[in-house]
Amino acid sequence: MLSVLECSDNIAYMAKLQDGMFKLVVTSPPYNLGKQYETRSTLETYLEAQQTVIAECVRLLHPQGSLCWQVGNHVDNGMIVPLDTLLYPVFQSHGLKLRNRIVWHFGHGLHCTNRLSGRYETINWWTKGNDYTWHLDPIRVPSKYPNKRHFKGPNVGKLSCNPKGKNPSDVWMFPNVKNNHPEKTEHPCQFPVELVERLVLSMTDKGDSVFDPYMGVGSSVVAALKHGRIGYGCDIVPEYVDIANERVNALKAGKLITRPMGKPIYDPTLPRGGH
Repeated sequence: MLSVLECSDNIAYMAKLQDGMFKLVVTSPPYNLGKQYETRSTLETYLEAQQTVIAECVRLLHPQGSLCWQVGNHVDNGMIVPLDTLLYPVFQSHGLKLRNRIVWHFGHGLHCTNRLSGRYETINWWTKGNDYTWHLDPIRVPSKYPNKRHFKGPNVGKLSCNPKGKNPSDVWMFPNVKNNHPEKTEHPCQFPVELVERLVLSMTDKGDSVFDPYMGVGSSVVAALKHGRIGYGCDIVPEYVDIANERVNALKAGKLITRPMGKPIYDPTLPRGGH
């Protein structure tokens, strides 16, 4: 398991790296909300900073690579601003092609009083070209009717669905990392490993390199290492980088607990709160 983690500004970190070295760049940048790991600024300043980071990520992206940018809403005085709509022209200006706007639906979050409570964010999946790495089989999910068969025509009696399962679609349901989640650390907005695993398995091959320019506590790196990829990441908060290194070391020792892929979100046989 090879990983390259650093406590560093992402622009400085990326400046040292070679063009086209990453098959997958996956991240969730700050949303300009004034969280403990960011300084709130004007939207114009925020977008300028994002443009700089995105340009470097595109430079580092392999010709057959994918770039997955997971964002939610910036909130200003009760008004929401969907960040992926603001960032869309930035990615498009680099000639990237949007393959999916994936909706990540989760069950828990802040309860709003003057609008509906937000329970989803988006992952915008961009590729550099039309010849991109893509593997559907490793991420298939169980079919609703696994034994359904054709009842007429030349295939009568044969299975009408793929025996390996179905395409998981562009709406993904994973629990977000709250206090009762087995992966919870002190980071307030932590990526669930299983969400990144689906991207790693479908968009890279074993031995490929995966990079997270806003690494946080290293969930993207962990997801990469779990499946035989090389994980790169950086963050400016020393405490988060320390936790990321601890998680990587625990993974290598076989001691890191992550929520298994494919586990039901709600199991009525478990005690309340069990994931």
